[in-house]
Amino acid sequence: MSAVLQPQPHAHPALHAPLARPAGWARERRLAFAGGLAPSLVVLLLITLLPALALFTASLTPLSLTDPAGTFRFDDPLVNYRQLLSDERFTDSVGTQLKLSAASVALQLGVGLGLALLLNGRSKALGAMRTVFLIPMVLPPIVVALIWKIMFTPDVSPLHRALEAVGAPVRSLIANPDTALWAIALADTWQWFPFTMLMVLAALQMIPEEPLEAARLDGANRWQLLRFIVFAHIRPVLVVCGLFRLIDSFKAFPLIYVLTDGGPGTVTEVSNYYGFIQAFNFSYWGYGSAIAMVILAGVFVLSWGVGRLGWNRSSHDAAH
Repeated sequence: MSAVLQPQPHAHPALHAPLARPAGWARERRLAFAGGLAPSLVVLLLITLLPALALFTASLTPLSLTDPAGTFRFDDPLVNYRQLLSDERFTDSVGTQLKLSAASVALQLGVGLGLALLLNGRSKALGAMRTVFLIPMVLPPIVVALIWKIMFTPDVSPLHRALEAVGAPVRSLIANPDTALWAIALADTWQWFPFTMLMVLAALQMIPEEPLEAARLDGANRWQLLRFIVFAHIRPVLVVCGLFRLIDSFKAFPLIYVLTDGGPGTVTEVSNYYGFIQAFNFSYWGYGSAIAMVILAGVFVLSWGVGRLGWNRSSHDAAH
């Protein structure tokens, strides 16, 4: 018997055609995104933009607790900003802030990078050490300030007692005008170097092994591996760490308040601490608000410039 050939079923062409999206799909997608973002934008508006607007408005007035009627007086809105230009104490505080920021950010990046390279491994011992090094970062700033207040006070400091025992007594670093600012930078570095260490460690553990193995086969030594491969991979992370730490370096208020109170004299009086004195010690809230606005603008411009410089260099290196 001859086999009866059965006709093969053919799939309908419509089954293989891509599904056509409804005409209003893009609009619905935009509405869904807008609906999801709306609550976050409202919260952001309430907790950031409105206080910033109130701060800017206050900076345009002669607001003072001794003159409450000046709250809404805008007859000379730039008077506080003109006064800042001739205020030598404010310009000195800006220079102090820049020195503190440069020292603390450089130390945090250097110490964090060095420890990340030393602790880059998967053993249990290294994991335990990494956990210990993270402790300073999770402590409240006021606790860190109290710890270093004890460390810098010769009568109770175990560090000073140890130095005296070996015949090398040291004066209190926070009472010496030549070292007070660097003592604050040291305390700030102790608290925040774990942030850089953690970020760099994550970047190091994401570096692929192939380029490292290829470089070793070509005879590269450890320094060449670090310079041309490892550092090239982690440079964007270092830029991000530097930006975050640069912004946070303008918030070293608890350390200064507890350790030195802006002294000796005014050698550790940074810009935000000077604004605090004007607003809460002398009740010049309008003038203190103007100082805060200048700090805000300066942080934004400085962060933008550092970010542009770092990302442009990273993009240039990647292109070559």
